Amino acid sequence: MAPESSASDGAPRVWWNRAALMQVGFLAFAVALIGRAAKVQLLERDQWRARAQAQQLAAAPLPAPRGMILDEGGAVLVESRQLVKLSIAPREVIATVGKRGNGPARMDLLTRALARAGVSQEWVTRASDTSRAWVEIPGRFLATDVASVTSMRGVHAEPALERIPPANDGLRRLVGRADDAGGPVDGLEKSLDAVLRGEGGRESLVRDARGQRIRSPNVADDAPKQGNTVVLSINQSLQDIAERALGAAVATMGASGGDVVMMDPATGEVRAMASKRTNLLSTAATALTEPYEPGSTLKPFIAARLLDMGRARIDEIVPAYNGHWELNGRKIEDDHKGAQFSLADVIRYSSNIGIVQFASRFSHDEQFELLRDLGFGTATGLPYPVEATGYLAAPKKWDSMTPASLAMGYALNVTPIQLAAAYVAIANGGELLEPSIVKEIRTPDGTVTYTHKRRVLRRVMTESSARAVRAMLRGVMETGTGAGSNLSTFDIAGKTGTAKRAENGKYVPGKYTASFVGMFPADNPQVVILVKLDNPSKSIYGGKAAAPVSKVVLQAALAARDAALDRRTLAESPRTNERVATALPNVAPAAVVETASVVGAESPAVVGSVPYVVRLDEPRESAGVVVAERAVPNVKGMAIRRAVYELHRAGFRAALTGGASGGDTAAGTLPASGTMLMTGSRVALERAP
Repeated sequence: MAPESSASDGAPRVWWNRAALMQVGFLAFAVALIGRAAKVQLLERDQWRARAQAQQLAAAPLPAPRGMILDEGGAVLVESRQLVKLSIAPREVIATVGKRGNGPARMDLLTRALARAGVSQEWVTRASDTSRAWVEIPGRFLATDVASVTSMRGVHAEPALERIPPANDGLRRLVGRADDAGGPVDGLEKSLDAVLRGEGGRESLVRDARGQRIRSPNVADDAPKQGNTVVLSINQSLQDIAERALGAAVATMGASGGDVVMMDPATGEVRAMASKRTNLLSTAATALTEPYEPGSTLKPFIAARLLDMGRARIDEIVPAYNGHWELNGRKIEDDHKGAQFSLADVIRYSSNIGIVQFASRFSHDEQFELLRDLGFGTATGLPYPVEATGYLAAPKKWDSMTPASLAMGYALNVTPIQLAAAYVAIANGGELLEPSIVKEIRTPDGTVTYTHKRRVLRRVMTESSARAVRAMLRGVMETGTGAGSNLSTFDIAGKTGTAKRAENGKYVPGKYTASFVGMFPADNPQVVILVKLDNPSKSIYGGKAAAPVSKVVLQAALAARDAALDRRTLAESPRTNERVATALPNVAPAAVVETASVVGAESPAVVGSVPYVVRLDEPRESAGVVVAERAVPNVKGMAIRRAVYELHRAGFRAALTGGASGGDTAAGTLPASGTMLMTGSRVALERAP
């Protein structure tokens, strides 16, 4: 038997064991490498591709334009404008060009370009200070104005949007505002944000070797989607007319503010809503947010309900006690004193004594139901964030004098829009309609997704009672408290109101609300107009302070060709035909002649007369229409607001040109001053640079 091999016999076995282990190790490493590669390339492919793109590509957010807001005729009221924000890296400006030895010259070029773009000297100095790493220039700029700046190294531009608000103060109060980030702040912008808000996008950028971001030629951008377009029922011409008349009346009458509401009684759509306050901190549409005691403008509804219930007749007479009467220890007085008044006279002369006696025929529940049915004490539901509900107490909270106070228009609060909506029922034959201010909603491609439809809330009076009340309200304008504010060709039906104003629960001596609610024309109303002035100092009476404003508004609306009036129906008015035939026997009713009173900045009263002819859309061939032409006034050098006023006063429609960046004075008009144009024609008003 051979002896065992010690070292020599065991050496091969040791070597073989080590070699086997190394081979197994290499094999395991190879398998792991292949497995890892397979995992990376097959299972984690998308993840690593995304990481690679993240290193090479960058994405910048693209803001989404908010949808446009249009008037009922399609004119743009609010839109978003594409702008850019600028950020400067001063050291980057020097570093990128310093190697060529012209760094200071390039920086000088940058500072001059920023100054030309309108950047203040303070920020130009900061942008050129190389001790600063990054400077964000405040404000936003048109891309064309800063094109020479954004093309330079070290200048970083980000897209931004600017919401261009309406030109009219009243519309700005109604529409509201959007902040710098495009978010809604108040008004319709806030309540309709879900409709107007767009969907943001992303801009694809590529990083170069220095880390600079440039547009990617291969990766498509994710374009933002614009919000929906909202078409309001507001008529821009009527809105402009109402705001100018209201502004002149507030200034002339020494009032602390006022409101004008115009509604279409056939549909319930709001055609104009103007609000003005001398308090500059007031930004809300006060026609929706500030309730007040309506005073005598509430009396026609009492008459209508009594007629419907058969508890009164138009010619029924009650004693008037020569203007002085005491009820339960409370003195009730009339400005127009008489021994006795019929129901028609109570409305005509706004008799407190008479209406209290007629209203006493209601039970407490019946009187409350009347006011509740008219919508008082409940918000109208217009899409405004902070609409007030007003105040109407339940009968269980009344005291012995509450029924009399309610009859005279006290002890309750209503908003101007609530009262105008109630008068819509008188104008259309007794139906209380849901007020509306949104006419349509359209997607960016023009598809209509919503259209307003007339909605009747309830019938609050019969057609016969509505006609009877309109006849009584016509008497108010002919010989009653509104006398002097009627038109020469068309009848207006309306009611004046003068109410004391309360502060902290107490009536303040010398403070009043002067108001007027009218329907035009009286027979077949096309417009309901409410005018309210707060604390007028020159005259506290609605017939003297508020009613003339409605006359001016209606006269200007007749002169404007796009003021949402059915002129053919107006031309067929019996009173119109009679007066035109008398004044101009050779002119057919298709051409209606009216005398337009003009309100100056000094006074809301009539200060002049300008004859004009209403031109119908489809004149009859045999009508013999008289065409009125006027010369375009010279407004060069005037302030823009004054120039627009003068063009409106002359019977033309003003369209501003020159962009928002233009000056505050007028450079001229197109056509030029002196050119003869038909009334109602559009005249371009050019801004001075």
